[in-house]
Amino acid sequence: MDLEKQPQQPVAPADPAPAGIRASDADRDRIADILREAMAEGRLTAEEHAERVDLVYRAKTLGELEPLVRDLPVQDTSARRSSPAYGFDAEAPSGPAENLVAVFSSSTRRGRWRVGGRTNAFAVFGSVEIDLTEALFGQRLTVINATSIFGSVEIKVPENISLRGSGTGIFGNFEVDTLESADPEAPVVVVNGYSVLGSVEAKPKRGKLIANLHKQLRKHLGH
Repeated sequence: MDLEKQPQQPVAPADPAPAGIRASDADRDRIADILREAMAEGRLTAEEHAERVDLVYRAKTLGELEPLVRDLPVQDTSARRSSPAYGFDAEAPSGPAENLVAVFSSSTRRGRWRVGGRTNAFAVFGSVEIDLTEALFGQRLTVINATSIFGSVEIKVPENISLRGSGTGIFGNFEVDTLESADPEAPVVVVNGYSVLGSVEAKPKRGKLIANLHKQLRKHLGH
């Protein structure tokens, strides 16, 4: 058989990921980053951005996420995501994020609860309250991504941990009362985000301390 006379079969392109695949937290964060860039560039109004971000964190599949950015240019967010937050790259939080969403409503997280490595707080004409004063920290670094549009996100922490933040207020308020613990092994809470005609506030709650801080951290880290 003369192989040179045989017509070459075209190679079928790889099929894109099926729309029915369940979306991960990383998928939702990637879409939220694209929407944030689009609003900053004036491609979306604050109302359009709020509506789409709400749908992002409610989406269950990739097929629900794709239409939210179909009319927007895709930005390369890999460089931004790969940069360490405050030099804690080796301790970057992993695992699924907890999402607290308040749209014309309120959402509260307080009391004795185990804090995950990452929490997304999103308020539109509503309020989100995160009280960490009685929480159990299972890792040293906790990152809270806070977005407030015509709403408020309030974060309270114990006085003997470290609190840091980075964000922007657009006709609104973004305020983080920086706090450095005397214990070098104390938990670190980093608050990132922005507010549009709203407020994001993070501050220590006077008189609230984590008792036996070093012992508790070692216990929950399994040491």
